[in-house]
Amino acid sequence: MKTLLVYYSRTQITEKIAKTIQKDLDCDIEEITVGDKYDGTIGYIKGGFDASANRVCEINKVTKNPKDYDLVIIGTPVWAATMATPIYSYLKEYGNQIKNLASFCTCGGSGYEKTLKKIAKITGKTPIATMYLTKNEIENPEENINNFENKINNR
Repeated sequence: MKTLLVYYSRTQITEKIAKTIQKDLDCDIEEITVGDKYDGTIGYIKGGFDASANRVCEINKVTKNPKDYDLVIIGTPVWAATMATPIYSYLKEYGNQIKNLASFCTCGGSGYEKTLKKIAKITGKTPIATMYLTKNEIENPEENINNFENKINNR
């Protein structure tokens, strides 16, 4: 199964999880970037505001087309109880090209259920696997990651 993992990470927490999954599953990876729009304290505040308002932002050009993959895994931090604006923007543009979906999110403690449901709704796909990692779980994510990967592999 040809798999693409697409993620956005402002603070490299989601990136760390994404790269672990990418290595374990030996799949292609695509980082969504937006320049310095959400850097620093002001960027953090702006990101939360944009996410809660369902705003899209201009993302840098992607190099991999999701329609070329059997499975796309989406990874996002949770901002203001929803997905990060760059992932929302990616899904608004490419979500209809996703054949099969898996998704995960990292969060301070809440908003993960809404985030994972919104990813499924935007793509119109029922995910074959989902995972969330709260602040406490991010410190030791191995068991959650293994369970997530097993759901994908045993599909």
